[in-house]
Amino acid sequence: MEMKEIKIDGRLIGPSHPPYIVAELSGNHNGDINRAFRIMEAAKKAGAHAVKIQTYTADTITIDHDGPEFLIEGGLWDGKKLYDLYEWAHTPWEWHESLFGKGKELGLAVFSTPFDDTAVDFLEDLNSPAYKIASFEAIDLPLIAKVAATGKPMIISTGMATFDEIRDATETARNNGCGGLVLLHCVSGYPTMVEDSNLRTIPDLAEKFDVIAGLSDHTLGPAVPVAGVSLGACLIEKHLTLKRSDGGPDAAFSLEPEELKNLCDGCAQAWESLGRVNYDIKPSEDQNQIFRRSIYVVEDVSAGEELTVKNIRSIRPGNGLPPKELSNIFGRSALKDLKRGTALRWEDISSPVTESGDSNKLD
Repeated sequence: MEMKEIKIDGRLIGPSHPPYIVAELSGNHNGDINRAFRIMEAAKKAGAHAVKIQTYTADTITIDHDGPEFLIEGGLWDGKKLYDLYEWAHTPWEWHESLFGKGKELGLAVFSTPFDDTAVDFLEDLNSPAYKIASFEAIDLPLIAKVAATGKPMIISTGMATFDEIRDATETARNNGCGGLVLLHCVSGYPTMVEDSNLRTIPDLAEKFDVIAGLSDHTLGPAVPVAGVSLGACLIEKHLTLKRSDGGPDAAFSLEPEELKNLCDGCAQAWESLGRVNYDIKPSEDQNQIFRRSIYVVEDVSAGEELTVKNIRSIRPGNGLPPKELSNIFGRSALKDLKRGTALRWEDISSPVTESGDSNKLD
């Protein structure tokens, strides 16, 4: 059985813990390390627990080629060569040590997505506390094996992966010694339409693959991640930028800092609201029990007078007998004068009459 919690940089992640929020830096630094630092500061202020970066170069992820299959058609990056996109979006390797240091200064975990073996070796030298496998690399089993062999916790996004491909990735990670596994439900659309989210996949991932499940989300806004937490997502990953209007490779589907704060607060509240299965009266309800319905005298009743639908009713407040007893009370008589507005009690009424005409003495 897969462990039901993992630890990243001292923070436990799993169903018994509040959701872990990861702010994805990606290419939103726009080539400026000081902007990257400001995004990290904004992530910390908003309540995120970690910042994730990406470790590749254009040459480690593709080749510089003009062929049509290396040209992007449609979407946010229409017309760009793959090589040019990754040259634009990559995080310089010489920044990594400073970014990890900034995270330590802020009390913010920093880890990365490696895209080849050299990136894994480089990140091990920096003692990355965890690793993320991107959706597009979820079918790269040799890369997954390489990362798993570090013994660190692994997070795998499942965008575009079939059930069998997710199974292969999961088995590869486990068979090669990963230090705990999180599968992120993900739709690799940039941005993702809300109706494509299919969040019911989150608990299914957890059950079918016996893992901690989470969500890597590319919809616009915080609503879908909050809903994901209500369905069991233990880790939420979301892209962050300072301002979408600043532009950048991922700006169009990234959150701004105030939106990330709303996401962090909403996810924490969603998790807290799940609580446990509980049918008891809650402390916040206790003082309101008095306002439930009960049986009251609604017209003056003289001693010996029959109780009927005209003189007793179920009304608020709740000091009298419960409404379910109405059928057992009609036809009995009052044992004493009862004023309008009296909460009816058993000691106020006669016992029911049996077929022999005798009163039932058990009341």
